[in-house]
Amino acid sequence: MMNRYECRSAFSDIYNMCGIAGIITMAGSPGYEADHYRDIRKMTLSLEHRGPDGESYWTDTAHQIWLGHRRLAIIDRTEAAAQPMHYGGRYSIVYNGELYNYLELKKELQGAGQTFNTASDTEVILAAFDHYGEDCVRYFDGMFAFAIWDAVDQYLFMARDRFGEKPLFFHQAADGRFLFASEMKALWAIGVPKIPRDDLSILFLATGMNSFPLDNSGSFYQEIHQVPPAHSLSIKLVSGHISEPVATRYWDIDTTYKATLSEAEAIDKIKELLRQSVQMRLRSDVPVGTSLSGGIDSSSIATMVAGEKGQHFKSFSAVFPGFEKDEKSLIDLASNYLQIENYQVSPNAGSLSGHFDKLLYHQEQPVSSASVLVQYQVFALAKQHGIKVLLDGQGADELLGGYENYIHWFLQEQFRSGNWNKMRREHLLFRNHGSKHGWGLGNYIAALFPQGAQHQLLAAQKREILGISNLNPAYADAHFSSEELYKPLATTLEDILYFDITMGRLPELLRYADRNSMANGCEVRLPFLQPGLVELVFSLPSHYKMRNGFTKWLLRTAMSDRLPPQVCWQTKKIGFEPPQRQWMQDPQMQERVHESRKKLVARGIMQKKLLTQPLNPMAANTRNDPDWRGLVLATLYDS
Repeated sequence: MMNRYECRSAFSDIYNMCGIAGIITMAGSPGYEADHYRDIRKMTLSLEHRGPDGESYWTDTAHQIWLGHRRLAIIDRTEAAAQPMHYGGRYSIVYNGELYNYLELKKELQGAGQTFNTASDTEVILAAFDHYGEDCVRYFDGMFAFAIWDAVDQYLFMARDRFGEKPLFFHQAADGRFLFASEMKALWAIGVPKIPRDDLSILFLATGMNSFPLDNSGSFYQEIHQVPPAHSLSIKLVSGHISEPVATRYWDIDTTYKATLSEAEAIDKIKELLRQSVQMRLRSDVPVGTSLSGGIDSSSIATMVAGEKGQHFKSFSAVFPGFEKDEKSLIDLASNYLQIENYQVSPNAGSLSGHFDKLLYHQEQPVSSASVLVQYQVFALAKQHGIKVLLDGQGADELLGGYENYIHWFLQEQFRSGNWNKMRREHLLFRNHGSKHGWGLGNYIAALFPQGAQHQLLAAQKREILGISNLNPAYADAHFSSEELYKPLATTLEDILYFDITMGRLPELLRYADRNSMANGCEVRLPFLQPGLVELVFSLPSHYKMRNGFTKWLLRTAMSDRLPPQVCWQTKKIGFEPPQRQWMQDPQMQERVHESRKKLVARGIMQKKLLTQPLNPMAANTRNDPDWRGLVLATLYDS
């Protein structure tokens, strides 16, 4: 029987991807039920874009736990799969994500005596929690953020997937309540202060980063925290009082294990694991498509999807006619070769000025370049064509060494290992393939003295931050400490890849993908981030990843019989890189940059002399881009 605050969606299509929200209150506050009900509804309504097709709420009989849910249809679209879902008369869950191995896990749990009333992956999570306890997360292959209330033991168990594909924020309010939600706007909707952190503002202006690597439980805003990737969090009610949250890491990449596979065996294993990963990520009760950039990563996913579904599926791309880094020719080549449908969007300066505020509204935190807008518009294009699930190649660069700046780490590893002839040969081949990576005396020294290199990189970043042009020195002195900076001790290529996957590039890229997809009512699935695939790649030697002057050699070789050579063995690394410099010269954007400078000066962040200096538009992902970063920061402060 529902209590009087429980509400079920009136919609017939019930969905798994969604937005979640929750409130835990202390005992002894009778008469405030209506306030809590009002707040959970506000929180849930603010997440409407994550689940535009219905909303649901639930509270326990003591009115101490309140759960809210927004829904988007993917698997089991029946009323029986509605959330908040209850199990065994004890557990209640709100869940955002997809459990790709839910069918296999369900079969195992049925063998162990668990029973099921739905075809949903949500119920599998509940049954796994009932059977395995908090260790259940170790059995999950998926992207997820969920909260389970245990009515018997009176505690809330929250967890987030291994790589942080799905978000989960929380705040401990001054009134004693514990609040959590998929996005921070749900917390702001009920009065949680929206105060950007000054130290992170300085870091973003200098580097384009919006978090310190070791601060994986913080956010860009004061007093708003997140469950870190690969972590669970438990909160207990003891005598009516809320305990401090206890975080536990349940998984990490094992960087010590090294497989003894030949190259041929490794290639076959990569093919099979990627095929299995794609196959599981195609499970859906709604149409599935792919992103297609023309690069090896998205093209590999597309050919795997074609192998599973046949040639009749849709792919989506961004093109920039006349731009030197446009990838339309490769996109057309790949889609024609695979005989798949391809739809293209051409973002422009008007797109940037017209969508900039909306983009930051959904992202909530700083974005490093206009490339994020391009991804947003690709997902919007998919939505226009009725696609609610997109597979994407994100994660492959960080896993397989796809970025150019990884090359010198690889070469340093070879030199340190005594493979001098191999190092020289690879250096020459990379240069012949157009690589512009730097290599000189400093690299030899870094190879021999990695701890010294680590200290030098930290010192250089500190100088970069404190040397921001026109930064107010008083503001920097008051709000920035170099003790928060971190650079990994890197002796191998894998050291850098681990850093970027767990605390560097990838977490930020996953945030972009989640907010951009959810803003358009669709979800993005990432086959390269299958845990078994990641663990295998990390067990292989570096020269399987870089070989003959090519990054991602292992993947290229594995796909060489499935993709045209112009795609498979291309040497350019572009991705969603738009003509940002041109866009930022648009009069509307120029005016916005001028206004952003005034706001940053008024806040005491920048010096007044900035107002008289000329604008300097830069290309996307440029190391030093004060106009873009200043515009982003001022807009977030002003929103």
